[in-house]
Amino acid sequence: MKKAVIQLETLSCPSCLQKIENAVKGLNGVQQESLRVLFNASKVKVEFDSNIITIEHIEKAIEDLGYPVVKSNVKAA
Repeated sequence: MKKAVIQLETLSCPSCLQKIENAVKGLNGVQQESLRVLFNASKVKVEFDSNIITIEHIEKAIEDLGYPVVKSNVKAA
Protein backbone atom coordinates (compact mmCIF):
# COMPACT_ATOMS: atom_id res chain seq x y z
CA MET A 1 0.00 0.00 0.00
CA LYS A 2 1.05 3.57 -0.63
CA LYS A 3 -0.14 6.82 0.93
CA ALA A 4 -0.68 9.90 -1.19
CA VAL A 5 -1.33 13.54 -0.43
CA ILE A 6 -2.61 15.30 -3.52
CA GLN A 7 -2.55 19.11 -3.47
CA LEU A 8 -5.29 20.69 -5.57
CA GLU A 9 -5.97 24.23 -6.65
CA THR A 10 -8.27 25.97 -4.16
CA LEU A 11 -11.65 24.27 -3.83
CA SER A 12 -14.47 26.77 -4.02
CA CYS A 13 -17.53 24.83 -2.89
CA PRO A 14 -18.40 21.92 -0.61
CA SER A 15 -20.09 20.07 -3.48
CA CYS A 16 -16.65 19.90 -5.17
CA LEU A 17 -15.52 17.84 -2.20
CA GLN A 18 -18.36 15.35 -2.71
CA LYS A 19 -17.65 15.00 -6.44
CA ILE A 20 -13.95 14.31 -5.83
CA GLU A 21 -14.72 11.87 -3.02
CA ASN A 22 -17.18 9.90 -5.16
CA ALA A 23 -14.82 9.76 -8.16
CA VAL A 24 -11.80 8.58 -6.16
CA LYS A 25 -13.80 6.09 -4.08
CA GLY A 26 -15.01 4.47 -7.30
CA LEU A 27 -11.49 3.64 -8.45
CA ASN A 28 -10.31 0.05 -8.17
CA GLY A 29 -7.32 -0.22 -5.84
CA VAL A 30 -8.20 2.78 -3.66
CA GLN A 31 -8.71 1.98 0.02
CA GLN A 32 -12.09 3.70 0.44
CA GLU A 33 -12.01 4.09 4.23
CA SER A 34 -8.65 5.92 4.01
CA LEU A 35 -9.95 8.64 1.67
CA ARG A 36 -10.09 12.17 3.08
CA VAL A 37 -10.84 15.28 1.04
CA LEU A 38 -9.75 18.32 3.05
CA PHE A 39 -11.84 21.24 1.81
CA ASN A 40 -10.01 24.09 3.60
CA ALA A 41 -6.56 22.77 2.68
CA SER A 42 -7.61 21.71 -0.85
CA LYS A 43 -5.95 18.33 -0.37
CA VAL A 44 -6.88 14.72 -0.97
CA LYS A 45 -5.36 12.09 1.32
CA VAL A 46 -5.70 8.48 0.23
CA GLU A 47 -4.11 5.05 0.50
CA PHE A 48 -3.98 2.85 -2.58
CA ASP A 49 -2.59 -0.45 -3.82
CA SER A 50 0.16 0.43 -6.30
CA ASN A 51 -0.14 -3.04 -7.86
CA ILE A 52 -3.67 -2.17 -9.00
CA ILE A 53 -3.67 1.60 -9.60
CA THR A 54 -1.10 4.39 -10.04
CA ILE A 55 -1.09 7.90 -8.61
CA GLU A 56 -1.42 9.15 -12.20
CA HIS A 57 -4.77 7.36 -12.55
CA ILE A 58 -6.03 8.94 -9.32
CA GLU A 59 -4.84 12.39 -10.45
CA LYS A 60 -6.52 11.93 -13.84
CA ALA A 61 -9.85 11.01 -12.20
CA ILE A 62 -9.70 14.27 -10.22
CA GLU A 63 -8.55 16.37 -13.19
CA ASP A 64 -11.27 14.89 -15.41
CA LEU A 65 -13.77 16.50 -13.02
CA GLY A 66 -12.14 19.88 -13.66
CA TYR A 67 -9.97 20.20 -10.52
CA PRO A 68 -6.31 20.76 -11.43
CA VAL A 69 -3.74 18.83 -9.39
CA VAL A 70 -0.87 21.05 -8.23
CA LYS A 71 1.37 18.25 -6.94
CA SER A 72 1.30 14.81 -5.34
CA ASN A 73 3.41 13.33 -2.58
CA VAL A 74 3.47 9.53 -2.44
CA LYS A 75 5.16 7.35 0.14
CA ALA A 76 4.98 3.78 1.39
CA ALA A 77 2.23 3.22 3.92
